[in-house]
Amino acid sequence: MKNINLSAIAAKDIIMIALGTGCYGWALININIPNHLAEGGVSGITLILRALFEWNPAYTNLILNIPLLIIGYRILGRRSLIYTIWGILTLSIWLYIWQIIPMPPKLHQDMLIAGLLAGIIAGFGLGIVFRFGGTSGGTDVVARIMEQKLGIQIGRTMFILDAIVLLMSLIYVDIVHMMYTLIASFVFAQVVGLTQQGAYTARSFMIFTDYPEEISHAIMSELERGTSLLKSEGGYSHRQQRVVYAVVDPSEVNVVQHIIEKIDPKAFVSIFTAQEQLGEGFSYMRRKRKFLLF
Repeated sequence: MKNINLSAIAAKDIIMIALGTGCYGWALININIPNHLAEGGVSGITLILRALFEWNPAYTNLILNIPLLIIGYRILGRRSLIYTIWGILTLSIWLYIWQIIPMPPKLHQDMLIAGLLAGIIAGFGLGIVFRFGGTSGGTDVVARIMEQKLGIQIGRTMFILDAIVLLMSLIYVDIVHMMYTLIASFVFAQVVGLTQQGAYTARSFMIFTDYPEEISHAIMSELERGTSLLKSEGGYSHRQQRVVYAVVDPSEVNVVQHIIEKIDPKAFVSIFTAQEQLGEGFSYMRRKRKFLLF
């Protein structure tokens, strides 16, 4: 393998991936294991091996991921490979640490709370890992291989692999605990997506109107948001016109709608959810939000 461009590896990414695997590992050791909750992917296999043979998950996580890394190192790319190796190593280290320093919350055998907490904490941790370009190895690597070699979507492969591991987990957990595991898995998926993509989603407007200048100036004046005037052509009439494009905070959607209704009630408007937005007014000029946006 050629020399790796270390300049592409950010210290912030390395730190946040380590913190993310720490949260994920804490949930596995202090919530999943004491409450007999299963898990999908390679982490789920480590829990099966622990239940059947009392093998330490910190070691089995490394052992199971090594052959996957050997098979998939060409597919991952240099930066992704480093981040994946780091994610695997830090997860194993945290799994070892949390067994030495256990801190299980007092749930009083409430399985619903256990399932919810497992999904929230583990999902938050792994969401951070994904957000900063890392993975915890395992099924992520297999899914990428299947996509490149067989054209199978990553999400579909991961779902199938997780389902297989969960079915295998019935060896050591009963149906009741499996149902709570499914609750945890659902919450986990939602929290991963929320953490990875960010909780702040703006709204973008495409406004087709005969009064683009008036609407544009009104938005800039009342909301102090920038707008763009895009050239367009009618598909049927071939009439040239300008379209107003603007991105606003969700709380400002009603204001924009009132502006449009006042100036041009016949305007055609499309409103989209902007998953992530960067630039003045939405990133470096906006006060940083904590916890989910970093």
